[in-house]
Amino acid sequence: MTQGLKNRGRTKADMDERRHAAEEFSGAKLPTIAACPFDPQLAEKNVENMIGTIPVPLGFVGPLLVRGSEADGEFLVPLATTEGALIASVNRGSSVISAAGGAVSMVVKDEMTRGPVFRAKDIRHAAEAARWVEENFEAVKAAAESTTRRGKLLSATPYIVGRSLFLRFAYSTGDAMGMNMATIASEAAARLIESKTNTALVSVSGNMCVDKKPSALNSISGRGKTVLTDVTVPRALLEEKMHTTPEAVAETCYRKCNIGSALSASLGFNAHAANMLAAVYIATGQDPAQVAEGSMATTVAEVVDGDLYMSVRLPAVEVGTVGGGTRLPAQAEALSMMDCLGDGKAVKFAEIIGAVVLAGELSTLCAQSAGQLGSAHSRLGR
Repeated sequence: MTQGLKNRGRTKADMDERRHAAEEFSGAKLPTIAACPFDPQLAEKNVENMIGTIPVPLGFVGPLLVRGSEADGEFLVPLATTEGALIASVNRGSSVISAAGGAVSMVVKDEMTRGPVFRAKDIRHAAEAARWVEENFEAVKAAAESTTRRGKLLSATPYIVGRSLFLRFAYSTGDAMGMNMATIASEAAARLIESKTNTALVSVSGNMCVDKKPSALNSISGRGKTVLTDVTVPRALLEEKMHTTPEAVAETCYRKCNIGSALSASLGFNAHAANMLAAVYIATGQDPAQVAEGSMATTVAEVVDGDLYMSVRLPAVEVGTVGGGTRLPAQAEALSMMDCLGDGKAVKFAEIIGAVVLAGELSTLCAQSAGQLGSAHSRLGR
């Protein structure tokens, strides 16, 4: 297999040739991978060395009633997963949320970040460069925004350690997830900063972004869309549908999500938020690696006036409804199931995601408080 073969074009013939070479090299036969259901050229911006596709089982939950600023109504939400019992569990939570009047969901912050790192002569030089950025923010903003139609630079927060100057750029990226947009814009801004401050750009990503890694900074400050979602489930409904009580669920959440997470020094204080995020991301063409940040959810449960109040805070929901994997046919269809494909839909999509995560959290915490988790996985997931 030559380097030239691996880097050839995107036509079906090119894809088939690469796959045949892979089969010959590995000795494996790949007929299912070969059954690509779309023109490979549609994926030219999504993958290199394409040899086919990997089908992932797709199901849905709902109708899930969401009461958001953009997502207001009942939705069928597609989930792609190979974990048996996941969709059944989230569906159970969805039915209870809907019967309780729906989940209130809102996006309270929407900023994608990129954090370049510069080398300075010393701390004084680094501080002077940071001051220049603050005093000339409009020039930095103009340089960044010259590279994009959608992106707007909102802030540039400095952090100095020795000779290293980090700048955490925050952008509004419209309905795109915006990571590539932020990278290109940050490079343009960084070149201007270099020329004006005599610092040297070491990396356009200095890990203060923080991209695809759990971090306290993103947990506190947010990245992408910060989503809040809550619901109050009446005691009678909880006992009838979930066979548990508000007190039992609240105690399970407290001892598991709060004490257990704190004891293990986890950055995620939740039951299994990553499960729902991964399934939605894969189904809708998002970057599944960003589940690492999305997993830092905080789930709370309280008994309020005898009923169960539950809420989830998701500090880093990094999704888009244009660009990236949303261009692919199946992923576009999955987004269209929720009327979340295209411009003006990203906030709506994030609100739905918040409600789906809450549904999964509610179901799992109820199952654990009632001692049903093992039996459900034994019945559905083995």
